[in-house]
Amino acid sequence: MKKGESSQKVVLITGASSGIGKSVANFLSKKDFKVYGTSRKAANTSENFEFIQLDVTNEESIKHAVDHILKIEGKIDILINNAGVGITGPIEETPEIEIKKAFETNYFGPLNMIKHVVPSMREQKTGLIINITSIAGYMGLPYRGIYSATKGALEITAEAYRMELRQFGIKMTNVAPGDFATNIASGRYHAPVKKGSPYEVVYGNTLKLMDEHVDSGQDPELMAREIYKIINTAEPNVHYKVGERLQKFSVKLKNLLPDKLYEKMLMKHYKL
Repeated sequence: MKKGESSQKVVLITGASSGIGKSVANFLSKKDFKVYGTSRKAANTSENFEFIQLDVTNEESIKHAVDHILKIEGKIDILINNAGVGITGPIEETPEIEIKKAFETNYFGPLNMIKHVVPSMREQKTGLIINITSIAGYMGLPYRGIYSATKGALEITAEAYRMELRQFGIKMTNVAPGDFATNIASGRYHAPVKKGSPYEVVYGNTLKLMDEHVDSGQDPELMAREIYKIINTAEPNVHYKVGERLQKFSVKLKNLLPDKLYEKMLMKHYKL
């Protein structure tokens, strides 16, 4: 251990002001990890972990936050890429600027976080990177196609990235949650339900259904417990899926069923 380096494992988790991120940060802080949680807004001092300002869409903000932690702790052992945004709407009617914003946060944000943390992990010859993706990233969901695309892109990129990092002793894994009881529905971008739009009725109904799924979702502490297990696993898997049994099984079904049959099942589920 270098002089001034923390004896605790140091965890950096983005998007820790609410939902899954907050739950994971609080859980790990009680397990004797030194946790730094981040948010785009001012620091929240009411939690059990250190809070710092970081905007994953701003590379200078990322560099400043990472350098700040390294200066204090001397290392970052674990990066948890959790910050993300939801986006819904008919793809035809979703503004391009909002599509780009979603990719900036959900895809380019994690990649830039990894880029700024990897040099110190490579020097340590050890490190763990956990990307919080989504079960939605395994399939194109109607009126959530852009969200599915951002998470699917991260899943695939990380498959390659973890092989590139293995030579340095750095491990990477993806954890895909299903529906959890968080505030993602209130914070996501909704393309407006346009009066007279050919999508008006169906999109409006699907939007209500999606919000109901989140409201009745599982406790985010389930994700925290799963991530704690992964941290204590010598060789993490490439992918993990966390959520209700049916949601996890839906990924297996996609691989087993003919495409058109699976599509029919999705359409029936979303009442299309």
